[in-house]
Amino acid sequence: MYSPQSLHRWGITHTESMERLAYSQALRDPMSMERTNLLNMAKLSIKGLIESALSFGRTLDSDYPPLQQFFVVMEHCLKHGLRVKKSFLGYNKSLWGPLEMVEKLCPEAGEIAASVRDLPGLKTPLGRARAWLRLALMQKRLADYLRLLITRKDLLSDFYENSAVMVEEEGAVIVGLLVGLNVIDANLCVKGEDLDTQVGVIDFSMYLKNDIDDYRSEERNGQIAAILDQKNYVEELNRQLNSSVHGLQGRVDNLEKSNSKLIEELAIAKNNIIKLQEENHQLRNENTIILMKAQQQLVVTQVDVDVELDTFKKSRQGLDEMYNEARRQLREECQLRQDVENELVVQVSMKQEMDLAMKLLEKDIHEKQDTLIGLRHQLDEVKAINVEMYSKMQTSDDGMKQKNDMITRLEEKTNQITATMKLLEQRLQEVDRDRWTAEDGARKFKQDFVNKADSLQKQVAQREKQRLQLETDLKIEKEWQQTLQNNLEKERDIVAQLSAEAQQINGLKKEFHRLQDENSQLTGVCDEQEQALEELGCKLSESKLKIEDIKEANKALQGGQIWLKDKDSNICKLCEKEFSISRRKHHCRNCGEIFCNACSDNELPLPASPKPVRVCDTCHALLLQRCSSNAT
Repeated sequence: MYSPQSLHRWGITHTESMERLAYSQALRDPMSMERTNLLNMAKLSIKGLIESALSFGRTLDSDYPPLQQFFVVMEHCLKHGLRVKKSFLGYNKSLWGPLEMVEKLCPEAGEIAASVRDLPGLKTPLGRARAWLRLALMQKRLADYLRLLITRKDLLSDFYENSAVMVEEEGAVIVGLLVGLNVIDANLCVKGEDLDTQVGVIDFSMYLKNDIDDYRSEERNGQIAAILDQKNYVEELNRQLNSSVHGLQGRVDNLEKSNSKLIEELAIAKNNIIKLQEENHQLRNENTIILMKAQQQLVVTQVDVDVELDTFKKSRQGLDEMYNEARRQLREECQLRQDVENELVVQVSMKQEMDLAMKLLEKDIHEKQDTLIGLRHQLDEVKAINVEMYSKMQTSDDGMKQKNDMITRLEEKTNQITATMKLLEQRLQEVDRDRWTAEDGARKFKQDFVNKADSLQKQVAQREKQRLQLETDLKIEKEWQQTLQNNLEKERDIVAQLSAEAQQINGLKKEFHRLQDENSQLTGVCDEQEQALEELGCKLSESKLKIEDIKEANKALQGGQIWLKDKDSNICKLCEKEFSISRRKHHCRNCGEIFCNACSDNELPLPASPKPVRVCDTCHALLLQRCSSNAT
């Protein structure tokens, strides 16, 4: 039995050249020497505990010697460089202070601290610290709690010196080694042990072994490292799957709540639809009653309209007869005007003959011809006006106005004609002075023209009388039309009321269709949510199947995997060809057998390794078949 200060005498750091350099430096500094010795001792104790626990094959208890040595080594590591605090009873050097700070850094450690405080047999801080280490190991969170503690250098400076193991890099290495203890299952009884008075002494006889044991330990270390990696990977997968299962369970609960709410809303919507259907039925009955009344009113109004149309047709026939008479009279007037024009043409021809005879009065005769041409144009205009009157007699008000305009034009034309006649009389008087013969002819022409103008004036007076008669007839017709329009407006008001009622009915129909669309949308939403629930159920079943597969893989890993040694096989297991320098040996990461490169050139991810690793052809086929069955 030796103290930690004398560990350098055993030469434990002879494995690597870098450790020799560190050892040479440690000879100069005693604190660094103690740190290296404690680090090496922690490595040996953790390694021996893991190897013995895996070979032991069951849950460890408090009497297991490697476990007791591990707690002793951890106690020495935590005590190294611990500051001495003054109290009333003297100087105190306690581990419980830094371990108690873990509760503030990690709330999950509060359970351990509370249970340690509640233990009745513990009276000293050292006993509480030892109980805390044992409970943290059983909880498999010792490495996590110490990692949180060493990251807070500001808190550790209150309890440790600057050259302590927990403050330097050796503390981080020890915490990293403690992660491997998560593979160990321990069941420790803390209440029955006397943790206050135990003496922590390290037994080095457990770690003194020969070269054969070292060789076996190296192989065992490789196997243990592989098993630890696989177990950590499986535990991480289990944590992720548990978190995903909890998340899916929460989503399922939320969907169930929303589904219940939607079912209640659907029941309310169905009740509303039933009420709306009853209201729709009532509205349809009212609509049929309104339509029957409207049809009856339409029949009555149709009869009245037919009677009024008959009277209108009769009055229209009388007006047509009056229009026919007026048209006949216009035709007679047109004939008279044509006769007058013919006579004027004869007179013009006579004047042309007189102009030829009278060479001295050529200029006057040309002027007379111009005036006669102007009269002819005026007569043509009168003819066009008569044609316009004939076309405009078909309408009532506008035709009469145009006739008045035409009559005013005729009066203006007659005035113009009388003015031109006066001018002609003056010129004829001048001509009569030269030629009495021309004066006699002009007088006759004037007298004839005046007579015809008088006849035209008489005809215009007769036309005015006829116009007055037509205006009175038109007034009577307008009054009749006004009464008809009043009746039509009344009928239109009734039709507008009926159309408004029909629009109200259409609005009710639209509201009913809108409610039907809302009902269909609600049913669609319910169907979608039911599909979502079915999909979630499928996903939950798939996740359960994956969890079962992972559990099977975990069981297989815990049962152990046989890794065939290179010296045990000289031929490939599949093709049975002998290995040589060109044909090298390769291990299958799934079954552990040895194959050549041609029979093991496949790569697939395994539960123990998320990255693709080498597998043989048989394992490749089996894993693909398992993946396809899981996918289906």
